[in-house]
Amino acid sequence: MNAEPDLLTTNRKALTLNIDDAKYGTFAEIGAGQEVSRLFFQAGGAAGTIAKSMSAYDMTFSDEIYGKAPRYVSRERLVTMLDYEFGLLHERLSGQRGDETTFFAFADTVAAKSHKGNNECHGWMGVTFQPEPSAPPSTLIIHVRMLDKDHVLQQAALGIVGVNLIYGAFNYLSDPERLISSLTDNLGNDRIEVDMIKFDGPAFEKIDNRLMSLHLVQFGLTNAVMFGPNQEVLQPSEVLRRKALLVERGSFRPVTHVNVDMLNCACAQFMQEPAVQGKELIVLMEITMNNLLAAGDIDAEDFLSRVDLLGEIGLTVLISNYPEYYRLTSYFRRYTDEMIGVSMGINNLLEVFNEKYYESLQGGILEAFGRLFRNAVKLYIYPMRRSAYENYKSEVTSSPSAPVSVGGNHAFAKGVLVTARNLQVAPSLHNLYAHLMENHYIDCINGFNPDILDIFSRDVLQRIKSNDASWETMVPEPVVAAIKKHGLFEYRPEN
Repeated sequence: MNAEPDLLTTNRKALTLNIDDAKYGTFAEIGAGQEVSRLFFQAGGAAGTIAKSMSAYDMTFSDEIYGKAPRYVSRERLVTMLDYEFGLLHERLSGQRGDETTFFAFADTVAAKSHKGNNECHGWMGVTFQPEPSAPPSTLIIHVRMLDKDHVLQQAALGIVGVNLIYGAFNYLSDPERLISSLTDNLGNDRIEVDMIKFDGPAFEKIDNRLMSLHLVQFGLTNAVMFGPNQEVLQPSEVLRRKALLVERGSFRPVTHVNVDMLNCACAQFMQEPAVQGKELIVLMEITMNNLLAAGDIDAEDFLSRVDLLGEIGLTVLISNYPEYYRLTSYFRRYTDEMIGVSMGINNLLEVFNEKYYESLQGGILEAFGRLFRNAVKLYIYPMRRSAYENYKSEVTSSPSAPVSVGGNHAFAKGVLVTARNLQVAPSLHNLYAHLMENHYIDCINGFNPDILDIFSRDVLQRIKSNDASWETMVPEPVVAAIKKHGLFEYRPEN
């Protein structure tokens, strides 16, 4: 997205804003210098754009201006800064030039690399602005992680992102996707990660922030975004920091009794782990971008339907670009050292043991498992009926592009469930699998409901589309109500 032929340089973006007499604002930057305002000053003509530039590094000064804050690098602090600076600007200048000026306030609060070099390098930045003179203000906020190892490079990257943010707010207002993709213009995605974005105010009334967050993953600005049960966009580090985590991956198209039963049973076992007792626990339902892109382009309505239904039953959703489980757990290790549990079905476990996924790793599957299971990670495996297992085996082994490899010729008695205990993996992995089972890196899920094992999301979806009312018995009641109320997944009420 960043390679468009008419891409403006950072200096040109700043200069374009500087020579626009209608744009006038303030800059308040805490941490990593005053890099954004510096770029506007360097571009020339800044006197026509910048009413004030300031930085309150000392906490006492900062508290006197913005009030006390429990955390200085936080969303709350940024919002306070934006509200204060825009309110002050508008109060002092609206009478003189409010009819022809679009006022804005830019702010950031950042922790760049310290001289000790052991801190988290991240920050919040945002802009509150009027899209036109005398219009009510709207706000655009992002959270960034600095990936450069040198603090000078981090400062330079922050300056570029800040210019892109302000320029995008004014120039890409009607094209939010372009606004998002432009945030790393002249920078690239290897120096800055943008893992949260929030549009707020009258200028963005028709924008769904969850869909905008999905674009962050789609355009490569981050690898994961998170949503709460009440449709709010969450910042991962705020939610996950120092928490024990239990995650279940699925398509959830739609969420079924099996999905909920798997999660509840795994959660009950996870909470009994000695390393988890007394710890704060976060439960996540995760959908990969591969799943969302299975049919080609992302279907916004389908995506929001899945997130809404999970929210209806009070669950937090993670959208990730981590097809391999070891990459997912490594992502969680950014934020927590506590135990991580992963609940999954037999088919997902077979994918974990498919060596083709690890061909890019020098150490192959052993390296992948070293990353996956390090630092207290456990897999909780939900059973599958023999008939479903045999169908799954035939599907994946009959295709030359099969996603998994199923080994062994285990003979199952009629009606026997396939569990983590009797599952057969490829012969070359028998000893590795036995080691993981014996040391409880992999455990069977207990206490499950055997009456619902024949429920699969794809069957539920087909029944919804074909107007077969039996689907209503296969999903939780709040999900039934939501599908009917909003007409999700092509639901049509009977005549």
